[in-house]
Amino acid sequence: MEQKEISMPTKYDPNAIEEGRYEWWVNGKYFEAKDDETKEPYTIVIPPPNVTGKLHLGHAWDTTLQDILTRMKRMQGYDVLWLPGMDHAGIATQAKVEQKLREEGKTRYDLGREKFVEEAWKWKEEYASFIRKQWAKMGLGLDYSRERFTLDEGLSKAVREVFVTLYKKGLIYRGEYIINWDPETKTALSDIEVIYKDVQGAFYHMKYPLADGSGHIEIATTRPETMLGDTAVAVHPEDERYKHLIGKTVILPIVGREIPIVGDDYVDMEFGSGAVKITPAHDPNDFEVGNRHNLERILVMNEDGTMNDKAGKYKGMDRFDCRKQIVKDLKEQGVLFKIEDHMHSVGHSERSGAVVEPYLSTQWFVKMQPLADASVDLQKTEGKVHFVPDRFEKTYLHWMENIRDWCISRQLWWGHRIPAWYHKETGEVYVDHEPPADIENWEQDSDVLDTWFSSALWPFSTMGWPEVDSADFKRYYPTAALVTGYDIIFFWVSRMIFQGLEFTEQRPFKDVLIHGLVRDAEGRKMSKSLGNGVDPMDVIDKYGADSLRYFLSTGSSPGQDLRFSIEKVESIWNFANKIWNASRFALMNMNGLTYDQLDLTGEKSVADQWILTRLNETIETVTKLADRYEFGEVGRALYNFIWDDFCDWYIEMAKLPLYGDDEAAKKTTRSILAYVLDQTMRLLHPFMPFITEEIWQNLPHQGDSITVAKWPVVKAELSNAEAAEEMKLLVEIIRSVRNIRAEVNTPLSKKVNMMIKAKGNKVVAVLEKNRAYIERFCNPEQLQISTDVEIPDKAMTAVVTGAEIILPLEGLINMEEEIARLEKEWAKWNSEVERVQKKLSNEKFVSRAPEKVVNEEKAKEKDYLEKRAIVEERIQELKG
Repeated sequence: MEQKEISMPTKYDPNAIEEGRYEWWVNGKYFEAKDDETKEPYTIVIPPPNVTGKLHLGHAWDTTLQDILTRMKRMQGYDVLWLPGMDHAGIATQAKVEQKLREEGKTRYDLGREKFVEEAWKWKEEYASFIRKQWAKMGLGLDYSRERFTLDEGLSKAVREVFVTLYKKGLIYRGEYIINWDPETKTALSDIEVIYKDVQGAFYHMKYPLADGSGHIEIATTRPETMLGDTAVAVHPEDERYKHLIGKTVILPIVGREIPIVGDDYVDMEFGSGAVKITPAHDPNDFEVGNRHNLERILVMNEDGTMNDKAGKYKGMDRFDCRKQIVKDLKEQGVLFKIEDHMHSVGHSERSGAVVEPYLSTQWFVKMQPLADASVDLQKTEGKVHFVPDRFEKTYLHWMENIRDWCISRQLWWGHRIPAWYHKETGEVYVDHEPPADIENWEQDSDVLDTWFSSALWPFSTMGWPEVDSADFKRYYPTAALVTGYDIIFFWVSRMIFQGLEFTEQRPFKDVLIHGLVRDAEGRKMSKSLGNGVDPMDVIDKYGADSLRYFLSTGSSPGQDLRFSIEKVESIWNFANKIWNASRFALMNMNGLTYDQLDLTGEKSVADQWILTRLNETIETVTKLADRYEFGEVGRALYNFIWDDFCDWYIEMAKLPLYGDDEAAKKTTRSILAYVLDQTMRLLHPFMPFITEEIWQNLPHQGDSITVAKWPVVKAELSNAEAAEEMKLLVEIIRSVRNIRAEVNTPLSKKVNMMIKAKGNKVVAVLEKNRAYIERFCNPEQLQISTDVEIPDKAMTAVVTGAEIILPLEGLINMEEEIARLEKEWAKWNSEVERVQKKLSNEKFVSRAPEKVVNEEKAKEKDYLEKRAIVEERIQELKG
């Protein structure tokens, strides 16, 4: 095998190493699912971003977590499908396209439906290309050969199939109901598209006169403009104050219409006057009361929020202007006798921000109870959907158990048009996959379906369903995991579960990994109004995709919000720089080593054995934690191993044989450096794909790309617990000497005498065997290692496991300061003793904890007691 030429620049430049790499991966088809029957499938479908704009930090976080999972599983030998795609986002996209037209002085009505939809498709193409560029910049391992869009033909077929099936089962129906209406976008909204905000309003108290002239009845309202549509006044049937009035009528002020007084349990006798006005066309509760008493429904508003013909002299006025005028008129008539300030929760459209109007409208609905019941029952079985963290299952179940019917029709042009036709003469409704044969006699429903209706089918519609023989559907469904934010559990997760269950009889995904929201450094939500948003592409331009990805994926635990910190991204860039420099040093010293020359069988130093042991521990930890989605912990484990163990200790220790004369030791060290670096790059690859591929390409390796290299596994034969303990002792000694030197301002370059008083001959043997390391890293003038060492008065000491370090520093130390330092050290060991003894005196801990854990605590107690005793003895010596 020919020698590899090292092509790593001296400086780590993320932009240079990332440039062109993604195209190389995509062209190499490394991300494409192989439909390999010998491998177990592992599937994730991307939560499809809306084609309304560019991706934000939340998308970057969400997709990075998915990329980590899919890269790792691919390396573990799974046939991985990570399916990309985008959502047509009905209301949001239509609003953007209409805004663009307004800027050109046009409306959608000027264009007509067909031309408007053409404009929307152009918008989609433009923004889809932006999103693909951003995916590429992030390094996302997506299978573009299977990319889908919620309005493409295959998905449209799935939507029609679901609509028609649910309709024929009686689970989709058309009815007149009070829905949430957005007067600005002129469309219905589902309950979860309404955001409630506390608004300062008022209670308007009025007197409605009894028709027989015998008095009046008091009512109060927050929306006086709706009184024009009142068709009754309701009281509780058991209310002694009003029992005698039930069946009588009142004269509706301003309008002059006579309306009945009805008795209904809905009324709260304790609230207000105990009498309420009933407006069935403008309030969901009044609608139900109206149904019970067969009341007329009078709609007094237009779709744009202005008053209609039924509003009489207020016709054409904006609803809020009408409110002001009615209040003025009612005051003049003496009907309005009190206005009381009232802070109340008012619904606003999530899309347009307009105040939502409860509005009587004929819409299409999904009957949710049977679908929700099945989804709740699923969670009691072994085939349930696993929420991570599991507390979010309660959130999901609570919503499912209290669900209302879902309004699925939207008064838009961009979206899946409802497959329902109305006969022009008879009004008969025809619902099917295709239009009726005599189409000239029918008119299709002009509404489209709620965006969530199609995205609820995403896990299986993207796989070729309803063709159940589709190869992808049979192989890759159900999916393994869904990664999403807690803010769309109701919008999307719940809907995918009930639709998946209804149409495939399976859960759509095994796990749902829930993350939080990205907030700014102060914990505030990122928003345009605060101007605190961060464009992930700007961060990548400055620090590289790897730094951003590592920060996003390791910066919080599952389910928690993430605070964005540019300083932390910068510190990860420093980490990447450290990896680059350490790798470059290792590669420059490999002397052209090829893969077939790798040999780990030679005689190994304690540092060699230790780093291989630590590598095994890290492989085990990282794999276990990643399988539990604990990426923050994975990040810590990798960071500690790479920065501390590999860069700061092993590489420094490897310089001894690399710069020495022992050729066999050089060969072994080179092989270990190459092996550890190779395995470490594989572990780090899902988090930092670009830098790891670049380094790996320069290492002696088999295979074309690290993306398809095998995931590291623990090789027990390379672990050596004894060597790990020896190394631990050496590190303790070296650190102690460095600390002492720092305290008395004696640099490492200045040689000083050093003594090590060992607890026994075994420790002496270990230290003598590793004398070269102690001399290299402690720089002693003379080094004495013995079980019997005479400690001079003017000396500084430190206690390590199994030994005491003594540095005679006469003339450099102040006795009082040294005693004070030792007393601090005694307090430290004393608190450790107390902590461990408290644990061991706890019967519950001793009886319940595994024997191994209890024995570890006992060993710690022995170690801490010895260290405390040595320090105590030394204090007494100095004081004596």
